[in-house]
Amino acid sequence: MPHDVTMPQLGMAQDAGKIVSWFKAPGDAVAKGDALFEVETDKATMEVEAQAAGFLTGVTAAAGEDVPVGTVIARISDSAEDDSPAPVTDVPEEAPASGDLPEGHAVTMPQLGMAQDTGQLVSWLKAPGDAVAASDILFEVETDKSTMEVEAGCDGFLAATLAEAGEDVPVGDPVAIISADKPAAPVARSARDTPAPTAEPAAPGDALPVPKTEKRPAPASGPAAPPRSDGRILASPKARRLALEQGLDLRRLVDAGHEQPYHVRDLEALKALPSAAPAPQGPASGRRLTAETATDGLPDFVAWAAEAHGLDDADAILAGLAAASLPEPGAVAVERHGKSTVFATPAGRALSQVAATEDAPALTLRDLRGSPLRTVEMGGEATPVLTLSTNGDGLIITLECSPAHLDATAAIRLLSDFAGRVEQPLRHLL
Repeated sequence: MPHDVTMPQLGMAQDAGKIVSWFKAPGDAVAKGDALFEVETDKATMEVEAQAAGFLTGVTAAAGEDVPVGTVIARISDSAEDDSPAPVTDVPEEAPASGDLPEGHAVTMPQLGMAQDTGQLVSWLKAPGDAVAASDILFEVETDKSTMEVEAGCDGFLAATLAEAGEDVPVGDPVAIISADKPAAPVARSARDTPAPTAEPAAPGDALPVPKTEKRPAPASGPAAPPRSDGRILASPKARRLALEQGLDLRRLVDAGHEQPYHVRDLEALKALPSAAPAPQGPASGRRLTAETATDGLPDFVAWAAEAHGLDDADAILAGLAAASLPEPGAVAVERHGKSTVFATPAGRALSQVAATEDAPALTLRDLRGSPLRTVEMGGEATPVLTLSTNGDGLIITLECSPAHLDATAAIRLLSDFAGRVEQPLRHLL
């Protein structure tokens, strides 16, 4: 039976997604779990997997096109010659639970992937009773595929939170209620105490809730996704984070022939691999690249950010600029005068959302401006290291990393991009 491939919803305010690239061509055989295409919104970028085995047919959207959420863009058919049109189905609507909850706009658990049926609420960024704007970040949610921040979606007051940090919430279930008036007694509940929603038509003007998806088993084994030309390893954000925390090298799975993309369950296979041979010592064991800039644009940019936007933490700004140059979103440790602070950075370019964290860093940045040091060669460390030192009116920027951290193309791109940002920081906002 043919299976429809639709544009997933990656965020509450998302009504369309841009297809970055297709990993399969029309007529190609696909296995359940194969990466089909990559989709991008202003909040996240992710690979979408095939939810059935068969042949890719009926592709109606090309790379670069913006496609409305829920639109059928392809089919997985029993035959490569099947070009029958996909049926149009209505999207079910659900309303938040009533009872003793305050009235208002329901914020539901978004769907971040085609096979997702729940999301873990990582943290609340607003407290019950707080005033919120439509673009304010309410909470952070994580699945095995992606991590993202969810916006309020409308102006008002956070009248109720219906899940606690660390709880798994089914897709489409309400997690918060935003009221037009300030609540006299804001509600804070666990998801265990929140009754299941009843199927009633949504009120006019309400955001369209996300349709629930049936619970699916783990993807079956199948042909590996085609390797990327930039050398990037296909893995979920959660798998990357856990691998970093546990000191695991995902490239060992590539070398052992395990198919991509990698998910959390693949870390067990990684741990079971035989111990790797010691890395060779000497110049071949690491990469060292150096860039120079004609000017140092950071001081003026930091002063402007403090005066215009109240961003007075220079290290946080530096971390945000560095994180925006990484191939994948990650925390950045900034070392200055013997003190190190790790900053969590948003997936976008919002420097106002950079904040201190205890997460393991994906990149270390040493700021040696003002010191007499001009050249550094410290050798490989647990993360890639960017070092800033003064050079007249400009800067010398050194990147040191191991091949396991970044391949040659990714290392060149990281250093070039970061050098451009510190020389002309305003380009970061464009």
